Amino acid sequence: MPKESESGRRAQAREQEDPSERNRPIPLTVAIITLVVVIFGVTYILLSEPFGRADLGDRRTVADLRAPAAGAAGAAVDGKQVFTANCVPCHQATGKGLPGVFPPLDGSEWVGGDERTVVNILLHGVSGELTVMGNPYKGAMPSFQQLSDAELAAVASYVRSGWSNKAGAIKAELFASERKSSTRTAPFNGEAELKALMDKVP
Repeated sequence: MPKESESGRRAQAREQEDPSERNRPIPLTVAIITLVVVIFGVTYILLSEPFGRADLGDRRTVADLRAPAAGAAGAAVDGKQVFTANCVPCHQATGKGLPGVFPPLDGSEWVGGDERTVVNILLHGVSGELTVMGNPYKGAMPSFQQLSDAELAAVASYVRSGWSNKAGAIKAELFASERKSSTRTAPFNGEAELKALMDKVP
């Protein structure tokens, strides 16, 4: 057999044995720290509240996080928001309407007048000739009966107290009552039918 070279022997001498737990165990300090951390973690889990604080949202469900529907029990309805979404295109954010096209709500005798008239206009709409602040208008206002009683009450109250108007709020119960008692399926035909409504005893 050929003799092993001197360089090969020196390379073998530099090799070290693979470490093993028997001759190189885990340092005692590391083992103690690891044990303390594990014990602390287990103790913390056992002694702390399972779900944390409810006001931080830990116990809320998807239904709790979902915003309440407008008009739902306990949900406040923003009349200005309802007005912006449904009325601004015609009556404008200022409540001044469009001269000769859409009547103003600011200062309107219809808005500040009988509550039942306002309620029925919103529930059924009105078409035909209508005089507002001495100016005639001939057009059509759609019914908003698809809105809830709370939404209608909120927008009616907002309009009646907005801008220069000083009329009182209207309760949702009046919308519910008028909606239930009315058999009307078509809009009011101009101011003549609206005035006839005011003459009727509720």
